[in-house]
Amino acid sequence: MDIKIFQSAQEATEEAFRLLAAAKEDGATTFGLATGSSPEGLYELLRASDLDFTDAYALNLDEYRGLPADHEQSYAYFMQDKLFKAKPFKETFIPNGMAEDPEEEVARYDQVIKNHPIDFQILGIGPNGHIGFNEPGTSFEVTTHLTDLAPATIQANQRFFESEADVPKQAYTMGIASILNSKQIVLMAFGEAKAQAVKGMIEGSVTEALPASVLQTHENVTVLLDQDSASLLSH
Repeated sequence: MDIKIFQSAQEATEEAFRLLAAAKEDGATTFGLATGSSPEGLYELLRASDLDFTDAYALNLDEYRGLPADHEQSYAYFMQDKLFKAKPFKETFIPNGMAEDPEEEVARYDQVIKNHPIDFQILGIGPNGHIGFNEPGTSFEVTTHLTDLAPATIQANQRFFESEADVPKQAYTMGIASILNSKQIVLMAFGEAKAQAVKGMIEGSVTEALPASVLQTHENVTVLLDQDSASLLSH
């Protein structure tokens, strides 16, 4: 892991932009994208840039089960609003939250990933150490799957919904094995709430109890932190 600590989330986000632009300049054409608060600033920089993605592909990590693509809290809607309507890609892919057959949807998205190997993957990390919606206890060998969201994840996402009862309890997610097949990974983590997970990811043992710890085994991972998220690190 290449660990970079910045004074602010904005500075770390600017570094993420530089890494993505450099990867594209070096020939990257397939980008694995994340949702949530961590990459929002990156997407803002991309929207304001002169980078052209009309020859590139985007594969999203996950999507809530049961939310249609036009729902304001769906990740399909998030990506359209935060990036795609300003920066169109040649083709974009995201799990179908309204799929009638979960097994068929899992197989479909695995095939999408197989057909479009990811050159540059953006990740965030949950307070419980999840990447994508790979919750604690998820096998490192799993590919795309339908998962039950952990209570901590549901609680963390409640702020986006009118009540906790409205928060989806399941999601489709790219699996850890799929994430690890990415050529380059950039993980962004900001704020004190992420500090414990960041410490475990970097300084703890590789364990399925903290899914992000598996990134220690990947040969090309950059972790971008602000002072708060790095506050518990020993060094």
